[in-house]
Amino acid sequence: MPRPDEIDKQVMVHLDERTKRIYAGGLAKKYGYGGVSKVHRELGLDHKTIRRGMKELEQEPLKGRIRKEGAGRKREEEKQIGLGDAIEDIIEPKGDPMSILRWTNKSLKKLKKILKDMKDIDVCEHVIADILHHRGYSLQANKKNINNKEQDPKKRDKQFKYIRRLSEGFIASGNPVVSMDTKKKELIGNFKNNGQEYRPKGNPREVNDHDFGKKKAIPYGIYDIAADQGFVNIGQDHDTAQFAVASLKRWWEQTGRLQYDSAKYLMMTADSGGSNGYRLNQFKWELQQFANETGLKIFVSQFPPGTSKWNKIEHHLFCYISKNWAGKPLLSYEVVLGFIGNTTTESGLKVRACLDTGTYHLRQKPTKEQMKQVHLRRHMCHPEWNYTIEPVRQEASA
Repeated sequence: MPRPDEIDKQVMVHLDERTKRIYAGGLAKKYGYGGVSKVHRELGLDHKTIRRGMKELEQEPLKGRIRKEGAGRKREEEKQIGLGDAIEDIIEPKGDPMSILRWTNKSLKKLKKILKDMKDIDVCEHVIADILHHRGYSLQANKKNINNKEQDPKKRDKQFKYIRRLSEGFIASGNPVVSMDTKKKELIGNFKNNGQEYRPKGNPREVNDHDFGKKKAIPYGIYDIAADQGFVNIGQDHDTAQFAVASLKRWWEQTGRLQYDSAKYLMMTADSGGSNGYRLNQFKWELQQFANETGLKIFVSQFPPGTSKWNKIEHHLFCYISKNWAGKPLLSYEVVLGFIGNTTTESGLKVRACLDTGTYHLRQKPTKEQMKQVHLRRHMCHPEWNYTIEPVRQEASA
């Protein structure tokens, strides 16, 4: 059977500093005369601590606190007036725009050195971290949010409504409406691919320690909105206007023509930049050749700059391809074709993929004479983004 003083010591282990004092003060009062000395011998607490506990025993309980308000050490910012302002001035320098502080990596170690050298203030790194936290600072990455090409909301919304109205009309009449764009280029080889996959614990897949290589895949996608079907042409050379229209032509030959055998019109939506940009004459020239070959009248509607996220191919096709190969290195073109061709969704998405071994030269532009052969008619609504390319009718020979 343990002695009473041993039991008291066991209880004290589970108490905080304030409740230890109060418990000791209660024991001293219980023992009566000489109780303070007896508790001192049993528990090893200082006489002043025990007497302080006896006083606190008579006071109102402190709810949710251990110490009285204002107790404890003063903050370093209170001891050294202007310390917080000095740290903020280093992080966001004021005055001289060419101040060397603007071109300094402001780690805690660097902040401590700058405070010592320029402000003659010597504090620890953890004190600087506490002050920054107290003032609402935290480590944050850049946020992509500024759109330098921001459009007038009314102009943008008008284009969105126009695209929707056109596409609904074409689909209702049985003509194809496709969304087109280039997916991010992918390295071919044993390189890291963003995302995660299930693996035995502690056994991640090992890939190259560098992210550069010569072989690349350029997926250009065609998404059939009505049929919920995707087609991806995997290029190996350059992402050009010629490559974009070659991808559209492949889709038509392998899929579109069979599904829309009686179609007279084709509507396509695309971003306003890149290989299918609204300013590229080469894109219009290539579309004219495609229209001449197929006899289709092509309606082009492009999304305003900075609004490519609304292009349906982004969230109806490309995002599912990225999920399908997340965390898996794209070792070869066959692997790329396999992942894309096996991408499906619960809504019934089916994707077809093919490899394009063609060569597409950069900086190709049609001549003025060639552009005269482009039968382009701009629409009344935002003519820079909406136009129709009509096929050239071949005259019958006598």
